Amino acid sequence: MNAEELFPGAVLPGRFGLQSVLWGACAAACLTDEEQAKQAQDAFSFPAVKRVCVVLADGLGSLQLQSRSGHVPNLRHLDPGAQTTSVVPATTAAAITAFGTGALPGQTAMAGYSLRSPRTGAVFSLINWENSGYVAGQWQRHPTVFEQLPNAKETFAAVQPKKFIGSGLSLAALRGAACFPAQTLPERFDCAAHLLRCGKKAVYVYWGDLDSAGHRYGWKSEQWISALEYFDAEFGRFLRCVPPGTLVILTADHGMTDAGEKTDIAANADLTANVDCVAGEERAFQIYTGTPQAVARRWRERFAQDAWIVEKEELLQSGIMGSVTDFARSVIGDVLVFSKNTMGFVDSRVHSASAIAMIGVHGSMTPDEMLIPLIRVVC
Repeated sequence: MNAEELFPGAVLPGRFGLQSVLWGACAAACLTDEEQAKQAQDAFSFPAVKRVCVVLADGLGSLQLQSRSGHVPNLRHLDPGAQTTSVVPATTAAAITAFGTGALPGQTAMAGYSLRSPRTGAVFSLINWENSGYVAGQWQRHPTVFEQLPNAKETFAAVQPKKFIGSGLSLAALRGAACFPAQTLPERFDCAAHLLRCGKKAVYVYWGDLDSAGHRYGWKSEQWISALEYFDAEFGRFLRCVPPGTLVILTADHGMTDAGEKTDIAANADLTANVDCVAGEERAFQIYTGTPQAVARRWRERFAQDAWIVEKEELLQSGIMGSVTDFARSVIGDVLVFSKNTMGFVDSRVHSASAIAMIGVHGSMTPDEMLIPLIRVVC
């Protein structure tokens, strides 16, 4: 069964989605002549330029940006409707690694917020890697874009908070780039503009406060709007600071939806029967079990109207995660549950109260989660 039949109504990853943005940016700045990079440049209509900066705003979905366009005077004049797609699952670890490697989760094994480790048997977060039994390079073995660029450390810089440099996710997604620490958003944009003026051909800037505000308060909240207004103001200032001839690209790793009903499987024996453990996130729930057919059948009987529920082999054969390595196949859950509406799935036996209480959530294949901006401007 192909992906369209398996996930009717879902927004599926495009051939040239988030995973192609960094390659396309590198081709625009003449940092590579790799064929996949040139194809991405053409697909995104990135012009040839002297230098490029890619800004990734964590959690800034295309539909959320469009619905709040009245709050973003700088972005509003730069075609806020320009967009592309995230990856499946639409979550930070999977998406930023796809961005940094040019490869989908089937190649990187970064297939969720959390997965079960074959070494420890524990479910661990692919953000912090505690109890994984792996270092990032052992788990995520696909070369990053930076590792494939000639002289990447001389030409390409990544601007991040200090605590992210050398972290598991950064090593999985961005290893090979020269990293520069900067904390506040003005500091990150000032650092990026300085690096571009001083000879760097390409710079990557990450900002995560929109995602944090969305998780805590929801993307429809005043707090999220305030974070968006702040980002827009600083982004506009940044555009005035970069040297002439710079292509600035704004994108995101995923969008977000505000949570509705949350089903706690701990309270239902039918949902936990023969379930060894759960991972992923509430909108891209992964179930590890020795009886996937039986578990999937019971879950479909309850939630067929609310979620796309598939066995692992169905998911992987659909191609939605790209080509799949043996290692990735071994670590992905046996049954996967992707929310169609605002419903989420949690397990209070293992999920913290703060995780269950999150308002803004993501991971599934709805337009709110999958569609991300791809705004470009030559300064």
